[in-house]
Amino acid sequence: MDVYLNVKKVGNNVILAICDSDLLGKTLREENIVFQVKNEFYNGRKATVEEAVGLIGNSTIVNLVGRACVEKAIAQGFVHPEAVLKIEGIPHAQIVKL
Repeated sequence: MDVYLNVKKVGNNVILAICDSDLLGKTLREENIVFQVKNEFYNGRKATVEEAVGLIGNSTIVNLVGRACVEKAIAQGFVHPEAVLKIEGIPHAQIVKL
């Protein structure tokens, strides 16, 4: 599956945003949560899920939204399954390395 990824350097941090390609531009809602998969934040370029998740090791802050990218991050040991939030059934995870 393809995903969109965006890498930004902000100060000493490398911010990586990854979303499954079918979610770009969508708004997810559940109870009090409104989560926008914003084009400006997630759309840097299209890549394979393997390539995108491979960039996590060099990033300090990571935002993931979508089944493909979150499941791959879990499989590779970057995200604990219990740390995943689901919004409208769509997995979302964040990683912050201090």
